[in-house]
Amino acid sequence: MNMAEEREELTWELFGSASRELARAVADDGFEPDLILSIARGGLFVAGALGYSLDVKNLHVMNVEFYTGVDERLELPVMLPPVPNAVDLTGATVLIADDVADTGATLKLVRDFCLNQVAEVRSAVIYEKPHSTVKCEYVWRKTDRWINFPWSTEPPLVKRSGQVLDA
Repeated sequence: MNMAEEREELTWELFGSASRELARAVADDGFEPDLILSIARGGLFVAGALGYSLDVKNLHVMNVEFYTGVDERLELPVMLPPVPNAVDLTGATVLIADDVADTGATLKLVRDFCLNQVAEVRSAVIYEKPHSTVKCEYVWRKTDRWINFPWSTEPPLVKRSGQVLDA
């Protein structure tokens, strides 16, 4: 088996279908979120698509990071500023959106952040890995393979210094 066969390949076109099907699952379930909480960065695409499909204009972003520096990884993820204001979430029905539930650690951090403040919280992801500690209510596809997302398979065009790489 070659490397390509061992990977999930999500194209932009397939992402369009996947996000619409994910939104349909939420709608068919009768869940009506007041706001969608996106986990940046991959969850931004999912949250935007769900927001349009579910007619939810109130989108918030949470930045969560595992890395502290080059080759330095934290055991647990941490929230990076700006952290959503708890007042904005109080009593809300929240749908957390991300591209993948891999270990589940990031989703757990965000869900735990919401739990004591919101009326209800559920999660929607494109992919869920079998070993995820968080089982999401809405999942487009389950896989144990490496996933090539259309937004992260190509290398960046610039370095953080602003130098253009792909000219």
